[in-house]
Amino acid sequence: MNVRRVVVTGLGAITPLGSTAPTYWEGLKNGVSGAAPITRFDAAKFKTRFACEVKDYNPDAYFDRKEGRKMDLFTQFAVIAADEAIADAGLLTGGVDKDRVGVIWGSGIGGLKSLQEECFQFERGDGTPRYSPFFIPRMIADSSSGNISIKNGFRGPNFVTTSACASSNDALIAAFNNIRLGLADAIVTGGSEAAITESGVGGFNALKAMSERNDDPATASRPYDKDRDGFVLGEGAGALVLEEYEHAKARGVKIYCEVIGGGMSSDAYHITAPDPSGSGVVLVMRNALRDAGIQPEDVDYINTHGTSTPLGDGAEIKAIETVFGEHATKLNISSTKSMTGHLLGGAGGIEAVASILAMQYGLVPPTINLHTPDPEINQALNFTPNVAQKRNVRVAMSNTFGFGGHNTSVIFRKLSE
Repeated sequence: MNVRRVVVTGLGAITPLGSTAPTYWEGLKNGVSGAAPITRFDAAKFKTRFACEVKDYNPDAYFDRKEGRKMDLFTQFAVIAADEAIADAGLLTGGVDKDRVGVIWGSGIGGLKSLQEECFQFERGDGTPRYSPFFIPRMIADSSSGNISIKNGFRGPNFVTTSACASSNDALIAAFNNIRLGLADAIVTGGSEAAITESGVGGFNALKAMSERNDDPATASRPYDKDRDGFVLGEGAGALVLEEYEHAKARGVKIYCEVIGGGMSSDAYHITAPDPSGSGVVLVMRNALRDAGIQPEDVDYINTHGTSTPLGDGAEIKAIETVFGEHATKLNISSTKSMTGHLLGGAGGIEAVASILAMQYGLVPPTINLHTPDPEINQALNFTPNVAQKRNVRVAMSNTFGFGGHNTSVIFRKLSE
């Protein structure tokens, strides 16, 4: 069966480090932490009182008031990042059949803030149900892809993937497959999340999954460091326009890179804990390499899942050593979550953008806050500690994994004719 080549022609991002892809990259390459005390609600009584919020966010700068009220924050982030990627790809400037353009988005939780607000309001009332007519459309996860398609008139495949923190990588793989199988010519993909709410922070605190380093938020996300104590919650969105290669060439648009493979697997182990053996992660990276038709030695950089949790970091690194063997010490590895925090279902979107920009600029963003290496993790590997490193990145892999044991890997390569 002949499959079509798929390339990336547009990027967009709204993140704790910057509200566009270029400003996001500036923060990444300079090793800036996006963590700070929570401003969205009074967190004084919570075990964790900091997060990586999108700074100085004002919806009125992007939406008229009536339009913005119909969207949960995670959908607003989705539309903003998608707008940037669509403009970057010139997808609305003519020569594109909108029946052949789709939207496949990822979100692990969807409209948590909207759900929480309606429940709080009902609880404060006299028992009479007085719900907003916008409640359900704001809350459901597919309102993100729906709003992107409605705004732009894209009538191709449209749906949302939900697989916890692997959601947006799953969306990216679904977009890749739809294009290479000829079901669409271009797809807007990526993911978004906005879970910095009382219920989000309280829920993850109850799971004992988040850092409680309230005295020093900027150093709290410290993947591979001996003193890490959990992840830092982040929010925002990352967007990509994937396009069939000949279609992009005919339009004469800039091509960032090629998408050459995607892998999926399951740990089949535990609903929240990763398999400490790393076997599911071994499987997903091998599946991605096989799909891409390349060898482990071809990979230059891995943007790891690297959440800064003791179990997860160790399992992923063990798997990298198994899959890449001696080449593991020649790779650049970094966890950009050390700067952005963990965007949950949106993580794969912004980390794909980071991987592609690392390729474009020949610069690997660092893992910050790595000062006391964990002796249980092989520190012979190059974790790109604290400072970005120059490297000609020809092939980059981006890993994301989620509660439920969902594992995903996506592989990008510099374009060759």
